[in-house]
Amino acid sequence: MERLKAGGLAGEVLAEFAGTLILILFGVGVVAQVAAAGIGDHDSIAWAWGLGVVLGVFVSARISGGHLNPAVTVALAVFRDFSWRKVAPYVLAQTAGAFVAALLVRWNYSEVLSAADPGHTIKTQGVFSTLPGNGTLPVSDLGALRDQIIGTAILLFLVAAITDARNLVPPQWASPIIVGAVVVGIGMAWGTDAGYAINPARDFGPRLASFLTGYDGAWLDQYGNPYFWVPIVGPLIGGVVGVGLYRLLVGRFLPTAGPAEPGRIPVEAKA
Repeated sequence: MERLKAGGLAGEVLAEFAGTLILILFGVGVVAQVAAAGIGDHDSIAWAWGLGVVLGVFVSARISGGHLNPAVTVALAVFRDFSWRKVAPYVLAQTAGAFVAALLVRWNYSEVLSAADPGHTIKTQGVFSTLPGNGTLPVSDLGALRDQIIGTAILLFLVAAITDARNLVPPQWASPIIVGAVVVGIGMAWGTDAGYAINPARDFGPRLASFLTGYDGAWLDQYGNPYFWVPIVGPLIGGVVGVGLYRLLVGRFLPTAGPAEPGRIPVEAKA
């Protein structure tokens, strides 16, 4: 608690930057390894993204709450559990962390990416950003938008349940591990239609990094349509839906308790 107060907003913003950077180093890094070097498969991608979430939350939770995702930040603000004054700084820090991490992955894997895809085309664009149907399956942009709303709603519904101080709260050290497991599960069950971005910063930051480093079609999908907006708008809607459904279906029936610990998502007590 003292560290939360001592660092102020600057400390929280830096923690969000660092936590999101760690998340993307593991997440984008594993996709680069699979796509460019053929080492690993979909399961290794799902597990590495989950581990990235675990480690990123461990880095930042005691200072900033470990959001690492604008969908989390905005949903909390919508339900008055987070100050709107902090939303823009948090979102910028999350996006910047994702951008810097993607640049590091791009630099480190530059040789193998060039060997696998000399033109830096849609073949390896998915290393950095998501595509409908993962760039190969017959999923439309609207289908991908639907998928992102549902997937992010699942994420936020479960995060709200895991971090609700009135619910069966796990030990503090276990919460990041369980949230990471949720991301692994979403990756394994909801990764087909849109690559489970479920995080605007996770997609936009690396997408921008790839565009600036040779991927001229980074803003488009395989159909030639502007696509960058889908993994921004979908998760922002889905996050609000997920927290709202948790409050409606579960949160309002839980007994009243004291305020949540720092880093947890407080929910409305039953009247």
